[in-house]
Amino acid sequence: MDHVGIVVDDLAAATEFFVELGLVRQGEGSVEGRWVDRIVGLEGVRTDFAMMQTPDGNGRLELVKFRSPSSQGDNRQAPANAPGIRHVAFVVEDIDAVVAGLRARGFELVGELERYRDSYLLCYVRGPEGIIVELAEQIG
Repeated sequence: MDHVGIVVDDLAAATEFFVELGLVRQGEGSVEGRWVDRIVGLEGVRTDFAMMQTPDGNGRLELVKFRSPSSQGDNRQAPANAPGIRHVAFVVEDIDAVVAGLRARGFELVGELERYRDSYLLCYVRGPEGIIVELAEQIG
């Protein structure tokens, strides 16, 4: 897999959130034109984007802000069991510190921090734009 794309309204806030999780901004830019219209099946596409990379270099997220056309509908508060892509997951080294840092910036857990067998500490955090991120700290 090359990357996962996430459409956002506030590109700066989403970028800052993923930087807080340890991702590194790999690049940013804008795209528009007929070639983009044809790829995504929309007319008049104008976007800004930020490509984010995980610290180990093995994963990337593309955060995309559509300046045009405007979006139809909003499912930012969709529950974890709604159809479609619901979350992205990241392994962290100190889940308590990561959660504390996110809470200090106003983000809260979706549920609770829980232990999965003797393998992981896990939790969901709802970030900007309603994006759900799973955090996993390997234990044992």
